[in-house]
Amino acid sequence: MAKLNVNGKVREYQADPGTPLLWVLREQMGLTGTKYGCGIAQCGACTVHLNGVPTRSCVIPADTLQAGTKIVTIEGLSPKGDHPVQKAWAALDVPQCGFCQSGMIMAAAALLKTKPHPTDADVNEAMTNICRCGSYNRVRAAIKVVAGGGNTRSAALAIQHADGSLT
Repeated sequence: MAKLNVNGKVREYQADPGTPLLWVLREQMGLTGTKYGCGIAQCGACTVHLNGVPTRSCVIPADTLQAGTKIVTIEGLSPKGDHPVQKAWAALDVPQCGFCQSGMIMAAAALLKTKPHPTDADVNEAMTNICRCGSYNRVRAAIKVVAGGGNTRSAALAIQHADGSLT
């Protein structure tokens, strides 16, 4: 059996040669947070981190990865869902349908790790994921919230919640 280091654990899998990492993660390992969107590395729904680099897993054959390659999925980003990017996403109600969001969060987390205070140009360059709902303004706002230390007022969004409070 082949082995991969996924979310800090060495996991065994069995798949045909050339099977994309996306399908090994989803079908062999049960990590379904990483989504299939286009299958040609354009939409970003399948984004995971390979040694800290955001990578589209739908086009990476699992059998080409070294056993020591550190793979992090959305499930491994923060087991409790309390990564600063995840918290900003929730605070600003970023997701609409939510399908693309795990890939967006993975791309944003990688950006903020390498550039804790990204410019708009940095965000434009790093965030190439496609969101059919068009939540790009909220994505940018959430990235700015994390870069600003978590203050949701810095997002320049006045979101009124059902309980009447403003974010």
